[in-house]
Amino acid sequence: MNSLALLAALSLAIAAGPSHADADSPASHEHSEHKMGAYVPGLGEIMALQQMRHAKLWLAGSRGNWALADYELDELREGFEDAATLHPTHGSVPVAAMIAKLTPAPLEAIGKAIERKSVADFKSSFDSLTATCNACHQAANHGFIRITRPRDSAFGNQDFRPVR
Repeated sequence: MNSLALLAALSLAIAAGPSHADADSPASHEHSEHKMGAYVPGLGEIMALQQMRHAKLWLAGSRGNWALADYELDELREGFEDAATLHPTHGSVPVAAMIAKLTPAPLEAIGKAIERKSVADFKSSFDSLTATCNACHQAANHGFIRITRPRDSAFGNQDFRPVR
């Protein structure tokens, strides 16, 4: 299993929470109600999902599947909102301020490319978004996280071609 597929599976497992079999035990109720409170994903979990959405956006848009690209773009926007709301700062990094400053223009450009159904504009605006991700990582002292265009799909169970 490649690393992106493993990341996607792990993200889904985290989002699903504890299994129902464990949920019936009294110890499990005590743990979840008294020690954990409501689950709040960490910034790393949110960004891992953002990386998956970024990949799926590329796989859809580069193939002209505009409905799916639009959906993934909306999911990216929601993920950035979640990161800004749940983790406005991370250590000394002003996450919410960086998201507010850096993401609107590239996300808007991708949205316009999707509306125009222009693969060329989509690719260009996608590369701009990717550069923005990397600039943010650099500014946050996480320059070792470098995002690129996906080379292949980690989602062997999803067809990214448009429905005909």
